[in-house]
Amino acid sequence: YIGMVLTGKRAANYGLKSASLDDLILFALFGLLAGGRFSFALTHLDSFRASPLDIFSLNPSLFDLTGGLAIGFIVALVYGQRKGLAFWPTLDALTPFFATIMVGIGASHMASGSAFGQETSLPWGIEMHGATRHPSQVYEVALAIFILSLIGLRKPFPATGAHFLTFLAWTAGASLFLEAFRGDSTLVFGGLRLGQIVAWIVLAGTLNRLKSRQQLVKS
Repeated sequence: YIGMVLTGKRAANYGLKSASLDDLILFALFGLLAGGRFSFALTHLDSFRASPLDIFSLNPSLFDLTGGLAIGFIVALVYGQRKGLAFWPTLDALTPFFATIMVGIGASHMASGSAFGQETSLPWGIEMHGATRHPSQVYEVALAIFILSLIGLRKPFPATGAHFLTFLAWTAGASLFLEAFRGDSTLVFGGLRLGQIVAWIVLAGTLNRLKSRQQLVKS
């Protein structure tokens, strides 16, 4: 709700209507929730055949996040095209919403104890899962709030798309930093952190795209 309010206040800066962005967000969230449940059901057909009403269960574990995100993204694209919402200005306008969501994700990690930190002897370590660990969730929330205040709430950039791309670059950079303190990272290729590899790829692609958008403005 906070993200939607912040987005609505800045919609006019990008030539968009607040109501259109609100509807886009709500449709995408519905697609995320419904899509995540149906995607989970498709991968566990035998269980749902035996108990079809479980499709309406409030159990949050019966959810496929990857499938939900994919369907939510498709729903947002289809709605945006039908309503004639320009792609890059819409992403720019939604940047405060995305930045607020990142704060919420960090807070959810803090509440659930997931995304926990490595063991440490530093004085600000916290007791979690039987050891003194880096408060990685606190780092995550602090960085998300910083990015929200620095990028999410700033005035529009001259180049279309630059607002969202700058937010994405900062978020990828924050992920690179945070992964160094995580105690539950997925390791690949003999010890490399998968999260950092993905963050490097996103950061490189985002900076390249951002440079292209800025060059278009200059030309």
